[in-house]
Amino acid sequence: MPLPIMQVVRGVAAAQLPPCALTIGNFDGVHLGHQAMLAQVRNIAHERGLATAVLTFEPHPRELFTPDSAPARLSSFREKAERLAAEGIDYLIVQRFDRRFAGYEADAFRDEIIAGRLNARHVIVGDDFCFGARRAGDISLLAQTQAFDVQALPTVVHAGGRVSSTAVRAALAQGDMAQAATLLGRPYSISGRVIGGDRLGRQLGFPTANIQLHHNKPPMMGVFVVEVHGLEKPWQGVASLGVRPTVKGADAAPVLEVHLFDFNRQIYGEHLRVDFLAKLRDEEKYSGLEPLIAQIHKDCDQARDWFANRDRH
Repeated sequence: MPLPIMQVVRGVAAAQLPPCALTIGNFDGVHLGHQAMLAQVRNIAHERGLATAVLTFEPHPRELFTPDSAPARLSSFREKAERLAAEGIDYLIVQRFDRRFAGYEADAFRDEIIAGRLNARHVIVGDDFCFGARRAGDISLLAQTQAFDVQALPTVVHAGGRVSSTAVRAALAQGDMAQAATLLGRPYSISGRVIGGDRLGRQLGFPTANIQLHHNKPPMMGVFVVEVHGLEKPWQGVASLGVRPTVKGADAAPVLEVHLFDFNRQIYGEHLRVDFLAKLRDEEKYSGLEPLIAQIHKDCDQARDWFANRDRH
């Protein structure tokens, strides 16, 4: 089923939007809190005959100001855009976040960008929203204009905890795929194109699809039960996400390798989505290839058992 058509606008300077209901944020992961915000944007737009729009930033502001401590990305730009399109957004405005843009004074950001360039008639943000240089702007400053209405939404709470990108990252780092899926409203996934690798998996008897990663800092590492989408049907398998310490150094770039069960054909160039359903174990460095092969056999058996138990229930 094709996604709804969404127009991607590169930079606020290029924006020529119709009157819109707008929300602003990073939307990393497009979790349940984001989905509640987007649903309200859709509702207001429908009531008032407006377009729906999202203003987001690349890179994440913390990647500019504190790159060493910036959070791991939950999604690539493509993944985020696909999620936003599926949520019924008409316009995605992607603003390059650099020091010049970060220096925009809050009142100028409100008047020149939100009201002017983006033609907002209704703005929906979280109740802790801050904007402009030094994060000096808040909800009260945003509301000091006749150009648009402002609505602040409270944080979405699930099972007593705040739904946030930080909470999703914490669940993934702890290997709690079920909790991550609860916060996201779907299994955590990574999408990418199948690229050539070193063919070590084939030599070991476990051919793998090497999925291109868009960031060198995944939010988790280890060996996982996965289901892969993008082929003729969902395909079960096991995936390794990490630096492969047995065959590479600990400082190697992370890779995502997926072994699909009962599958044997070339799929280079295919764009696949890998859903992470359960964590089996952390990465380990083995003394050689034989113990590594033995462990991969165990991983595959455990993953098949996991699917068998799921299907029984």
